[in-house]
Amino acid sequence: MKDDQAYEITICSDSVGETAEAVVRATIRQFDGHHVTTKRIGHIKSEDEVRAIVEESAKRGGFIAYTLVQPELREMMKEESLRLGVRAVDIMGPMMEAFIETFNDAPKRKPGLLHQLDEDYFRRVEAIEFAVKCDDGRDTSALLKANLVLVGVSRTSKTPLSIFLAHKGIKVSNLPLVPEVKPPKELFLVPGSRIVGLTMDAEQLFKIRTERLKAVGLPFGAKYATMERIAEELDYAHALMKQLGCLMINVTDKAIEETAGIIMGYLA
Repeated sequence: MKDDQAYEITICSDSVGETAEAVVRATIRQFDGHHVTTKRIGHIKSEDEVRAIVEESAKRGGFIAYTLVQPELREMMKEESLRLGVRAVDIMGPMMEAFIETFNDAPKRKPGLLHQLDEDYFRRVEAIEFAVKCDDGRDTSALLKANLVLVGVSRTSKTPLSIFLAHKGIKVSNLPLVPEVKPPKELFLVPGSRIVGLTMDAEQLFKIRTERLKAVGLPFGAKYATMERIAEELDYAHALMKQLGCLMINVTDKAIEETAGIIMGYLA
């Protein structure tokens, strides 16, 4: 990719286009995507709209990523992209074809089913509200109501992991572990199978806390970000996690998604 050249990816859908956009953005992150822009067009209803989108893309360069469940719109996209020499990537089509051929079933061909306000949607909303309410040990009485309790020292990604898991419909409460603060009695009433302890290599935690000091304008060398303090906190946390009998995950160099995958597999 040339540094001085800008590229555009057109994302289009007969729904809102979030599925295609998520795939596109995940792809861009694998490349030097600083000069790549995206343009999302949703709620496409006619073949004329598809034709206009492909013609515009042909003028600008780049390619198209689309999720179209209506067969006539998908066919028009294929025809116009071939006619004008524009690459068009069908995000959902191959998956639907595989489903049809393997399970001998027919799709509903109704756009936007992913975003339908069903039971799962309300479960996720409830879980997100729960995670926010119970973040950082704010409501210890809710520990017994949680599907999962995350414990760990400061800066081990408890909050972002809680929110990520909440989007999967899991009610998560997270609790910081500090040697000078006695854990709430409710924590010891939660089964160890519903608790996950997050830990990290001391060197990595030192780097993260040092950067945190810079971000909040605190002086370098504050006790919070010394190796001695970090070692003390980690030793305390490890001992408590063993006492709780919970799963321990070292999150050093792990993405939130990777840690979440381990946890969901453990809870399954």
